[in-house]
Amino acid sequence: MRRRFSEGVVAGPVSETSLRDDGRALTPAAVLVPVVQRPTGATVLLTQRTTHLRDHAGQVSFPGGRCEEDDVSPEATALREAEEEVGLDPAQVEILGRLPDYRTGTGFVITPVVGLVQPPLNLKLDDFEVAEVFEPPLEFLLDRANHQRQTIEVRGERHEFWAMPWQGYFIWGATAGMLVTLQRFLEPGA
Repeated sequence: MRRRFSEGVVAGPVSETSLRDDGRALTPAAVLVPVVQRPTGATVLLTQRTTHLRDHAGQVSFPGGRCEEDDVSPEATALREAEEEVGLDPAQVEILGRLPDYRTGTGFVITPVVGLVQPPLNLKLDDFEVAEVFEPPLEFLLDRANHQRQTIEVRGERHEFWAMPWQGYFIWGATAGMLVTLQRFLEPGA
């Protein structure tokens, strides 16, 4: 993974296909794609958001959020948000690089920042935003056989999205799309 990011090769984005160019400004955001280096194999730390939130309630997501004026870069936003949401110490994260920005149908342009995380993790969840965290194996998330295309109808329009169900969790939408982008980025010959 380090080698691939050091090569400077960038995968094409896998943004949601239902976007409209209606002239509205997209809200800049960044997420940390935290790849945890476990002795049994790499995992990805994901959050299950609480159900009362205004944006993306109950969904599975990476730690992250809106860029603040004080954030000097998407990396700063991703690390700040990961520390605020799950208590991840920025000193435990080795930033590898960015994936292409991901534009969502909900009005965000998200910069995914990939980082390697060294255990042990002494997480402290922000119980207002995060219901729980879990760690699917990176191998599972990168396996094309686990990438599903699904559709949903919203206000009479059909929208396609990526999904990766894992052990009772439904990883979908932007989070799954960014994982598909990561898989394509890491794929030999990409």
